Amino acid sequence: MFPLKDNIRSALFPWVNLALIGVNVVFFLYELSLGIGLEPFIVSNGFIPARFAAEKAAAALTVHSYATVISSMFLHGNLLHIVSNMWMLWIFGDNVEDRMGHGRYLAFYLLCGVVSVFAQYLSNAGSVAPMIGASGAISGVIGAYFLLYPKARILTIAPIFIFFYLVEIPAFFFIGFWFVFQFLQGAVHQLVVGKLVEGGVAWWAHVGGFAAGVALLPFFKRGRGRKKGQVWL
Repeated sequence: MFPLKDNIRSALFPWVNLALIGVNVVFFLYELSLGIGLEPFIVSNGFIPARFAAEKAAAALTVHSYATVISSMFLHGNLLHIVSNMWMLWIFGDNVEDRMGHGRYLAFYLLCGVVSVFAQYLSNAGSVAPMIGASGAISGVIGAYFLLYPKARILTIAPIFIFFYLVEIPAFFFIGFWFVFQFLQGAVHQLVVGKLVEGGVAWWAHVGGFAAGVALLPFFKRGRGRKKGQVWL
């Protein structure tokens, strides 16, 4: 299933959500400009669990070691990777920002991203593949949306047999199905594939980010309405 839009309008202009999309796009365009320098750039700025684990064991963690946790969230592997991530952020992020306010939403997004990185790290600390992408942070946004707007309707392209249909699906069902799929994929990869395959999708980052979004929402959300003259940061 692929979401096209939801039916919830935002009261606030989602400038933080748009800025996050813009920053990700700028980083991706910079990646495209690197040519043969792209791989070393990804290795240097992506989060590599085995490298972090080795530096931790040797008590050699540096500012750069922790900086890659953040920088990895703004890098993407290819056009499909960034388009799919930014599309999900576009659909769900504005409404979550609306309920949190701008500043809180930014902090929430980054914190969910950090949790997602370490969830993937704990699932396979020996991986030498650079972990990149905004999907962990976006999973946190989706988790918050799941609790905030369970009755929202998501216009979705759904495959039925060999045909594709446009259907409106309740958010709790669409997101619930999405989360179960992420969890099962992560479990299968962990139990069956294990550490034999490097790279691919960071399933546990998605699960960890979603769980972080659900757990952190009560600390970041505001009420449904704003008083006259009130500004949300």
